[in-house]
Amino acid sequence: MTVPFGDRLHAALNTWGPLCVGIDPHQELLAAWGLSHDARGVEEFSLRVVEAAHGRVGVVKPQVAFFERFGAAGFAALEKTLTAARQAGLLVIADAKRGDIGSTMRGYCDAWLSAGSPLEVDALTVSPYLGPASLQETVDTAYAAGKGLFVLAATSNPEAVGLQTSQGSEQLTVATQVVREAARAREDNLASDSGWGSVGLVIGATVDPAPYGLTPEGLTGLPILAPGFGAQGAGPEDIHRVFADVSDQVIANESRSILRSGPSLIAGTIESAAARYREVRHG
Repeated sequence: MTVPFGDRLHAALNTWGPLCVGIDPHQELLAAWGLSHDARGVEEFSLRVVEAAHGRVGVVKPQVAFFERFGAAGFAALEKTLTAARQAGLLVIADAKRGDIGSTMRGYCDAWLSAGSPLEVDALTVSPYLGPASLQETVDTAYAAGKGLFVLAATSNPEAVGLQTSQGSEQLTVATQVVREAARAREDNLASDSGWGSVGLVIGATVDPAPYGLTPEGLTGLPILAPGFGAQGAGPEDIHRVFADVSDQVIANESRSILRSGPSLIAGTIESAAARYREVRHG
């Protein structure tokens, strides 16, 4: 039987702590690392990050856009990165933010969540803004395959605040409706030793949960992918401040603040950062 993603994530965070290393091969980072601004440079950069992350953290998150911009060669680099990460025993969250309906969304599921697919990952970020219920088939597919989803709920970009805090049916904010759908998916799929669902949420570490209507009670058992750590201003101590009673469910993503250390220092940077996050989580 396939182990649910929620259980695998729970085990990884207990072992390695909450730090997730973002693999974001920006043009300026490639230049700083002395690499070419092309698919070959992206591949070398990403494989070095995977090597540095191995044995130091449990989760990595490639940002798909930085591979996709180089077309077929970029996707080939991404495939090699995903394969290397899986072979290293890392959980991989593809930050692709897919969201569609019907056969189109099934195609995305086949690409990212199917066993043996060249782009197979452990979890995928998805957008609920065609209606949270539009993701139901994707949720069913993820659970059946032992995969995970992270649904955009309360993102850290300021342009999203008006939409995500606006109220819809039952006087609930849009973000709260997204959370309720994730909680319902967890309740419908209770074959989990850890009690964690395999459908989680994206909630920015720089976000105040209150205007979004988000409460610890509503988030219980839902993994939280939290961007905003490092270069965007949040630090390890903010996990407890922002997420309170559900802080153990947080995956703290850092990208630029780690990647800027360069190829010769990145392994040590990851190791020291991971230790700080573990101390906060277990301290």
